[in-house]
Amino acid sequence: MLCGMIRKKKKTGTPVYINVYDLMPINRYAYWVGLGFYHSGVQVYGVEYAFGGSESSKPGVVKLEPRHFQGLHVRKSILVGRTEMGEKECQEFIKKLAKDYPGNSYNIIYKNCNHFANDTCQKLTKKSIPGWVNRLARLNFLYSCLLPDGWNEIPPRQAVVAARHNGK
Repeated sequence: MLCGMIRKKKKTGTPVYINVYDLMPINRYAYWVGLGFYHSGVQVYGVEYAFGGSESSKPGVVKLEPRHFQGLHVRKSILVGRTEMGEKECQEFIKKLAKDYPGNSYNIIYKNCNHFANDTCQKLTKKSIPGWVNRLARLNFLYSCLLPDGWNEIPPRQAVVAARHNGK
């Protein structure tokens, strides 16, 4: 009797996902202890948006086919929440946000793809991405002993350049 009275809350809005990619093979093991080197992008309205570095002062945010970030293995696709923004409004919002993410501002610790994904998800859904996605950036004191020289030149940098070259 009581069960029939309880109504499920109808889900409204468009789903917003974060697609998380492995940057290094060690993630196979590091993931299970809450660590790892990850790239992420935000998927909404059938498009994935990602930030990566370049030499340019133009926005480093690109539009991609969801779950196909050049040669990287998809670790997880996570539903972060739902947005009430319409498709056009969402595109305009991301275009505006991208101005805060020029390619030459990329920094693996302070301003990386995961920071962009988190900012985007917070604005679209009022929810943050899972903490483990960017944990190593927050534990930046580890970087000096874990990262090889030139690590700030990570694969997403080349992927952003390639995506621009392909006209996406």
